[in-house]
Amino acid sequence: MQRMGMVIGLEPSKVAEYKALHAAVWPEVLALIKACNITNYTIFLREPENLLFGTWDYVGTDFKADMAKMAADPKNQEWWSVCMPCQKPLATRREGEWWAMMEEVFHAD
Repeated sequence: MQRMGMVIGLEPSKVAEYKALHAAVWPEVLALIKACNITNYTIFLREPENLLFGTWDYVGTDFKADMAKMAADPKNQEWWSVCMPCQKPLATRREGEWWAMMEEVFHAD
């Protein structure tokens, strides 16, 4: 198991919409997350800075393949098409990233 985290901005005018979307995540998207070996997935919002922090446990063996599977799924592409306009990627993210991946520097059970 690998704990992972990522961060992105949220457009101030889209906070309520983003919260509403995530209060009723589509069942197909939830099933895909599980099928891609992601568990314990949580997104936190920090206002007024409007930063989203996502964290999850990856329990698979090929993260790159699982993320390709997720990206190729038509229902997930539809979900992203409504979520992504709410988000504001960080200027410092790596090339190819939407959400900026984060380094784990501490964990305690």
